[in-house]
Amino acid sequence: MITIKEAKTKKELTDFIKFPFSLYKNNKYWVPPIIADELETFDKTKNPAFENAEAYFYIAYKNSEIVGRIAAIINWSEVHNQQKKKVRFGWFDVIDDIEVTKALLEKVYELGQKNNLEHVEGPMGFSNLDKVGVLTEGFNEIGTMITWYNYPYYATHFEQLGYNIEKEYIESKFPFENVKPEFFEKANDLVKRRYQLSPLNFKTTKEVMPYVDKMFDLFNESYASLSSFVAISDNQKEYFKKKYISFINPEFIKFVEDKDHNIVAFSIVMPSFSEALQKTKGKLFPFGFLHLLKAKNQSKDMIFYLIGVHPEYQNKAVTAIIFNEYYHTFREKGVINCFRTPELADNLAIYNLWKHFNPVVHKRRCTFLKKL
Repeated sequence: MITIKEAKTKKELTDFIKFPFSLYKNNKYWVPPIIADELETFDKTKNPAFENAEAYFYIAYKNSEIVGRIAAIINWSEVHNQQKKKVRFGWFDVIDDIEVTKALLEKVYELGQKNNLEHVEGPMGFSNLDKVGVLTEGFNEIGTMITWYNYPYYATHFEQLGYNIEKEYIESKFPFENVKPEFFEKANDLVKRRYQLSPLNFKTTKEVMPYVDKMFDLFNESYASLSSFVAISDNQKEYFKKKYISFINPEFIKFVEDKDHNIVAFSIVMPSFSEALQKTKGKLFPFGFLHLLKAKNQSKDMIFYLIGVHPEYQNKAVTAIIFNEYYHTFREKGVINCFRTPELADNLAIYNLWKHFNPVVHKRRCTFLKKL
């Protein structure tokens, strides 16, 4: 018999977070989260996402053993401002038993129907800065700290339950040796002169901080045209600033500003923490933070996390400035491999941005949708 229980207490939420640790035990491709970090994400008093969203966390039991989990989420900004009557689900993990998947999704349907919503989509988080998509290709590739890993049967369960693919994402990689400066050096010089633009590089986190709010404002502007985009609030900006910016190597944050010191483009790259996170086993102490610190300083694999260009400067080769700056930084650091986070498969602008580096698609993922 399958029993579904809502996780409310710290212990129950910890059980919710720890379930994948047993499900993917000894799996060399799954990357665990930091347990304390996940607990903070689910804390309504700490995560500002709850100002415009509500979420409920459910655990599935079979014979008193945990066999699955799911988060049912409504982003009210999406519902009210974009008129998308959607209930989301995320943090979905399950054994290979479709009846467990069905029982968990029923809790999502209940939340959607209670609020007169019309369809369910997932897996996805609270906002566009959360993890997204179920993996459909690339099961033999190590995950990243900003993506979910899953077994192949997840997608099969959704298909059997009447879901259709809603959005498709690709993840690509290329060796740094593929980056030939001749593809952007000339454009870099030309664009800087024509539009009076200048790159901004940093050596310390303290130098970065005065620009972070402007960066998030630009993020909202540059991604606003995407159909799935939900803007980040001011409180979320502060939350992400405190939680992540100090974690990122300042030399891997690049801005481009105009003659009036307005930020017109930005990019954030992070070293890969995947293997380090596997060694932490979900805990920072007593030694987990040392693995992360080593990866931050020594990793030769880089992940392009975010890149954004102001709408007025899109299609004007401004990214040539960013690529030129990264080229010199990466060469100095001895970077070997470059990875891209999930990007919408039908985003031709992104495809054209990277095509000269001959990237190889090594993972595919998607969200699934079903009408209520």
